[in-house]
Amino acid sequence: MQLWTDLEQVPAGFGPSVVTIGNFDGVHKGHQAVLRRIVQLARADAALAVAVTFHPHPAAVHRPDSSPELITGLDDRLALLEATGLDAVLLVEYTLDFAAQTPEEFVARYLVDGLGARTVVVGHDVRFGKQNAGTLATMVELGGQHGFEVVAIEDVGGDDHHRWSSTAVRAALAEGDVTSAAQVLGRWHRVRGTVVHGDARGRELGFPTANLGGIEGFVPADGVYAGRLLRPTLDGEHPDCVLPAAISIGTNPTFDGVERRVEAYVLDRTDLDLYDEQVVLEFVEHLRPTLRFDGIDELIATMHDDVARARAILEPRA
Repeated sequence: MQLWTDLEQVPAGFGPSVVTIGNFDGVHKGHQAVLRRIVQLARADAALAVAVTFHPHPAAVHRPDSSPELITGLDDRLALLEATGLDAVLLVEYTLDFAAQTPEEFVARYLVDGLGARTVVVGHDVRFGKQNAGTLATMVELGGQHGFEVVAIEDVGGDDHHRWSSTAVRAALAEGDVTSAAQVLGRWHRVRGTVVHGDARGRELGFPTANLGGIEGFVPADGVYAGRLLRPTLDGEHPDCVLPAAISIGTNPTFDGVERRVEAYVLDRTDLDLYDEQVVLEFVEHLRPTLRFDGIDELIATMHDDVARARAILEPRA
């Protein structure tokens, strides 16, 4: 997949293309279905399948105090987009200057002159251009002027319990319901970060943990989870590339902690040196909420139980 971070990087005369536009946060099953449809249309028309997406999220520019927490970091979003079979992604830096373009300017500059769009695929509720003035009717009108077809698609998939939307994923993760989130995402939810030094308290208790810093991705609700620690810096065939883990999120209230932390104990392993390594944590199942214990013995006993439950959940998936 070609990745362009500026319109000037698109080769002159690029196209013809089938283009869609969106934030694609989480690249959930609804997004995947739409993007696969883009690829199918492009292949049938001897065209190239292209997605135009944005960074940062437009809400972070227009409403920085109330913008949604992103489900995936940028690197993971791009990798997930590539997995759908797209030929190219144009990653647009979203700024107030970019947002000030009229719908006509955006379509002419990006879709027509830049990407050589033959077909533009959008949702019925599409909004684009200055003050979101552009609508589906606007896109159809501009398509007639510039010679591209507009395909309008309905929201795809889900049911009353698991709507396929980024909002539904965020709501599930905020409740610690990683199982429901996975049903919408079509995969286990993951966060990415670098292993940093913590208090070494886990090691003292017999459960050495990898503490994550610089985290990208939506951190689920406080609690303990069964999951996996992935080491993308290792070759995929390495035996320690994917490791079963018990993941803890919270402030360690038993020790009067105040800093929210994400840490993972790799089951039955005390020999790993992960400091300064970038790792990925996948959340498979919620085990319990964060608790304050009356003493160390009670905490250790519960941690042993957490590990046993995580092992029982994860071993069948090995």
